[in-house]
Amino acid sequence: MQFDFDIFTTIQTSLKMKNIRNFCIIAHIDHGKSTLADRLLEYTGTIAQKDLQAQVLDDMELERERGITIKSHAIQMEYAIDGEKYILNLIDTPGHVDFSYEVSRSIAACEGALLIVDASQGIQAQTISNLYMAIDNDLEIIPVINKVDLDSANPDEVEDQIVELLGCRREEIIRASGKTGIGIEDILRAIVERVPAPQGDPDAPLQALIFDSVFNPFRGIIAYFKIVNGRIAKDDFVKFVSTGKEYHADEIGVLKLDMDPRRELSAGNVGYIISGIKTSKEVRVGDTITHVNRPCEAAIDGFEEVKPMVFAGVYPIETEDFENLRNSLEKLQLNDASLTFQPESSAALGFGFRCGFLGLLHMEIIQERLGREFDMDVITTVPNVSYRVFDKKGNMTEVHNPSGLPDITLIDHIEEPYIRASVITTTDFIGPIMTLCLGKRGELVKQEFISGNRVEIIFDMPLGEIVIDFYDKLKSISKGYASFDYHIHDFRESKLVKLDILLNGESVDALSTLTHADNAVTFGRRMCEKLKELIPRQQFDIAIQAAIGAKIIARETIKAVRKDVTAKCYGGDISRKRKLLEKQKKGKKRMKQIGSVEVPQKAFLAVLKLD
Repeated sequence: MQFDFDIFTTIQTSLKMKNIRNFCIIAHIDHGKSTLADRLLEYTGTIAQKDLQAQVLDDMELERERGITIKSHAIQMEYAIDGEKYILNLIDTPGHVDFSYEVSRSIAACEGALLIVDASQGIQAQTISNLYMAIDNDLEIIPVINKVDLDSANPDEVEDQIVELLGCRREEIIRASGKTGIGIEDILRAIVERVPAPQGDPDAPLQALIFDSVFNPFRGIIAYFKIVNGRIAKDDFVKFVSTGKEYHADEIGVLKLDMDPRRELSAGNVGYIISGIKTSKEVRVGDTITHVNRPCEAAIDGFEEVKPMVFAGVYPIETEDFENLRNSLEKLQLNDASLTFQPESSAALGFGFRCGFLGLLHMEIIQERLGREFDMDVITTVPNVSYRVFDKKGNMTEVHNPSGLPDITLIDHIEEPYIRASVITTTDFIGPIMTLCLGKRGELVKQEFISGNRVEIIFDMPLGEIVIDFYDKLKSISKGYASFDYHIHDFRESKLVKLDILLNGESVDALSTLTHADNAVTFGRRMCEKLKELIPRQQFDIAIQAAIGAKIIARETIKAVRKDVTAKCYGGDISRKRKLLEKQKKGKKRMKQIGSVEVPQKAFLAVLKLD
């Protein structure tokens, strides 16, 4: 009898696996994927009418305000087609280039992807980059043209672009509108019919891939996983392979709008596990969960380790908040595995952390989340990239911070990271975009027409040049029509110098930057002018200087706020007034020796907005 029951369970599980579909949504920023996800949730009855609001899955206040997705979100839907019930696990992903790591994690947990393209904007750079990532992972791609109800929509032209890019048939492309609900039923049917069911053996030893984790102040760390093989039940004794830590599964379940506890989950399912983990280092995204008494033979190949592109110092405004800042960054890192940090100290700002980000938007979002979610007031230093410094003996060191640069006499040469950048735009803006990229030391690799009047321009450029204001300038000169995507290409030798900013002869290490020798003088001059505007006047003169080594290349002076000490002398002898002014001069000299110049936070970020 026991044997029959086992067969029955196996049949039931395989039936379940046959009816599971795991898929993600990939799109460029602002192509309407969050709205489309809302319609899918509404259509499948996952969300009651009373809970319905715009961008349901964007639960962070910041995401709603900016209209962008920052975090991947997983949710389970149930949908019946031709009398058969299917479980659809949707993982919504961000569209901005700075959050492509989130996308790679979602892709690792899926078998299919909806490729959303805006009917009025067509294919853009980030769409192509995420699409290639999905194709590399053998995902079934379902192309969808969104926003077909707009007056400016041009679905026929966009269809041509998709056919050219994917090599699919026209009838495979679904026309839809997340706003009005056109084509939603076709999308759901396509997911069931085209996306393959997950492959896996429910009776093999447990192998589950962690693709995300969040911190809950009451329940500890909640890990989200996809079961590749085997099954997991409540109260099972499990082990996290890479850390070797063992836990009891206090609660497992699936992700609906809220967490929905279950007794058991088997291969192919996406779910969560709560096991009372309190320290963030014990959960690693990309790790494998298995049973302690029946472990799997090998860990699952996770996704590649993320490499931060932009580095900046993050310092608490109050020195005693250093430990609070460390705790806040650890909790954020759980939620955002692409953030890296290590302690550092600065003569100007005290103790803080050198953080690695994927880009400038990522840095801005982290800074804002520190303020909103953890009430931390922080100062962020000038962002820079990592350089390879070779000494005369041929040894190489990676430098993320200009103050970590060895003495100039010991350096043989410095290499900086170059990116392969792809800009997709209309032919009207080719000239200004070329000028911008060449002005940033870019080298044109190739230029090719995609379709109609849309062209893709590929450049090799130094990453350090695009870190600061490139993206904003690109958007403004192309009136928002150019899209941009990049990946690290190689390291090349460059003539770089360290530019120091001195206030009254003292170097402010938080304002130091590494810049190309040809740009150093103009950059130093602009820095001094900007700081003169931003640093408040004191009761003594402040000299702002830009220097390369011992050579001063630019100077500005903030004049003292002068109090009229002679106001009380009515007429009388000039020597009396002179005596008072001499006395004031001595006082100011003494004040300059002991007074420190207060540098506001705006001044540290001034470098980003030099124009």
